[in-house]
Amino acid sequence: MAKTIKYLVTGGAGFIGSNFVHYLYRKHQNIQVCVLDNMGYSANIKNLKSVMERKDFEFIKGDICDPKAVARAMKGAHVVVNFAAEVAVDRSIDDPQSFLRTDIFGVYTLLEEARRAHARKELKKFIQISTDEVYGQILKGSFREDSQTLPRNPYSASKLGGEKIAYSFFKTYNLPVVVTRAANNYGPSAYPEKVIPLFVTNLFDGLPVPVYGEGKQMRDWLFVDDHCSAIDLLVNKGVNGEVYNVGAGEECTNIALTKAILKL
Repeated sequence: MAKTIKYLVTGGAGFIGSNFVHYLYRKHQNIQVCVLDNMGYSANIKNLKSVMERKDFEFIKGDICDPKAVARAMKGAHVVVNFAAEVAVDRSIDDPQSFLRTDIFGVYTLLEEARRAHARKELKKFIQISTDEVYGQILKGSFREDSQTLPRNPYSASKLGGEKIAYSFFKTYNLPVVVTRAANNYGPSAYPEKVIPLFVTNLFDGLPVPVYGEGKQMRDWLFVDDHCSAIDLLVNKGVNGEVYNVGAGEECTNIALTKAILKL
């Protein structure tokens, strides 16, 4: 009989985290999933409604900055995927301190417990979910994993800080850490503050859509299930200590995307 693999998915009641939980259950057997989420503004317990009664699922309301909550959630976990984060650029400008707390100290708290779990021969992989925002701006071409990182706001700076702490635990304690930097995600359960869900809901309500400047900024758009499949691949095949860009090759300007949404 195959061994049961336990996943800890932090931030699992949010957009990408909840989609990853559903992805795991669709693609795998002999798994257990524990979600740790502090149920902040962008989380929604309804995102997990269809799995809440499963015997192989556990939900814990708690903060990744709380060592006791983290220890309880990580007990027996073989794989940790950290989606928990403060994520909105605009919010980070107004309240940078909360971003530094969650995206840096929270990651450190998870890593400390992961180090203990790894010493007990339990933990096999720690996936730190980051963002392509850490690169900053590029005027032409595309970013590679070895491109210079120049974050342009407190959100992306805090995410880069979390990455660096995760990498330091790989180098110092040989923790099996992998970092992902994904493009802009879209799909079911997206909180309506990012471009696609915000613009769609605004238009349903008869409201204008707020395009910044001339809308010539170029973005790559990644369907959330494709992101989940990349993470799932890296759990088994990701090289420890490496960073992986996760993109879709679906680049377009914000104004082109806006016009497509308006037409639809």
